[in-house]
Amino acid sequence: MHGYRKTIGRRGFLALTGALSATALAVPAAATAAAAPDVRAVSPEPTAPAVSADSGTAIRETALVRSLERSAHPLRSTEPGGRTADLRALSTMVGDAKVVGLGEATHGSHEFFAMKERVFRHLVEERGFTTFALEMSWSAGLRIDEYLQGGPGDPRTIARETLAGSPWEREEFVSLIAWMREHNRRRPDRRVHFMGDDLGAPKLGDHVFERVLSSVGRTRPKALPRLTELYAGLRPFDDVFGYLRKPVAEREENAARAQEALDLVAEHQEGDGGDHAWTVQHARNIAQTFAFATIDLADPASVTAAERLRDQAMADNVLWWQRNTGHKMLLSAHNGHVGYLSTHPDMYPRTQGAVLRDRLGNGYAAIGFSFAGGSFLTKDASLDGDWKPVTVPAARPGMNEHVLDRVDYRDFYLDLRTAPGAARAWFDRARPVYDAGSTFTPDPLPTLALGRAYDVLIHLHQVRAADAL
Repeated sequence: MHGYRKTIGRRGFLALTGALSATALAVPAAATAAAAPDVRAVSPEPTAPAVSADSGTAIRETALVRSLERSAHPLRSTEPGGRTADLRALSTMVGDAKVVGLGEATHGSHEFFAMKERVFRHLVEERGFTTFALEMSWSAGLRIDEYLQGGPGDPRTIARETLAGSPWEREEFVSLIAWMREHNRRRPDRRVHFMGDDLGAPKLGDHVFERVLSSVGRTRPKALPRLTELYAGLRPFDDVFGYLRKPVAEREENAARAQEALDLVAEHQEGDGGDHAWTVQHARNIAQTFAFATIDLADPASVTAAERLRDQAMADNVLWWQRNTGHKMLLSAHNGHVGYLSTHPDMYPRTQGAVLRDRLGNGYAAIGFSFAGGSFLTKDASLDGDWKPVTVPAARPGMNEHVLDRVDYRDFYLDLRTAPGAARAWFDRARPVYDAGSTFTPDPLPTLALGRAYDVLIHLHQVRAADAL
């Protein structure tokens, strides 16, 4: 279906600490009842020629919508496969970026996940991209990439093994993994890769410790006993949620051991055939994880410091991968990690996207998602429970999505940097938005200035909950 018009007028682990300062942010789905109607005062005798304030606002909003329509590019579909001519303008907007951040307004919507595969396939086939990076643990990403490069297993088994308990344990990511494996079979000369840019949660995976120990054992056997001793007290690390219940002092001591291990591994090694850089990166991720896990959940300042560390670590991991492989990368994460601003700046004062923009300049582009209503997956509390569907009503007046959804395309995207002046001014003002990590707070909704948060925005009319395996 071509860029179709409306037929009727018009936060696993993001979330690991999304409710750390207040798990009570989680609100039952019933609290998302439809917004009250927009009631306006009406003059009993419409004889005065004066234009009311409401009428003036409506006129300006209508002009804004018409301006957005002239800048918008309709989407043929959010589903992968088929023609991608409708994404050519998006390729132009990406320009020469080495890393493209593609967000998600919720952690559990089918259309966001499906669109990520569609965009990645287009960038692979038309722009030479070769890595899909996801907001998930470094060690799990290594396991998925092993499969993509010809390792044993099947897409569903790999997804269950590596994505269990996360919002990405969904059929949409089975589809992505299957396509990437098939692409490598068909195009061994242009292989694609998968990486996890995040800390080791919900677990590090014992194989990442083994990789470090094995490498050091081959190249610096004299250092192996001390490294083995340091790691002995840290492994296995297979339940970050349980680990966070340990005393802070014990966790701080473990973080010091992990850092000492990193320092030991980082010492110069000869004759390792280029393996040293990867070994150091594995050890670095272990140290990053244990440093983050010193968080004191009862101290808001500690929570903020940990989240700042986490976004910096994710950015550093992406930069390391890009620098060491030379790959062009699509970075998939929550809007609040790929963009330049967060809806919770008190908890996320400096996002991964902001770090990448500072380091890469025009070599980084941030694409955010918005949606006007529908269903997605969240949990009652960040650290406990299962992912379950929540439904929200159509965006109400005053929200960013309410105006965007008046554009006469069901789904579309636009370049926020080159929008007309009036539109850019509108995008630069913070307004309520639909934004959900592992938990969702419908009242009050968070606010965000879209034009200062992203370079490009993809707006979808409606979303539904992602498909369970």
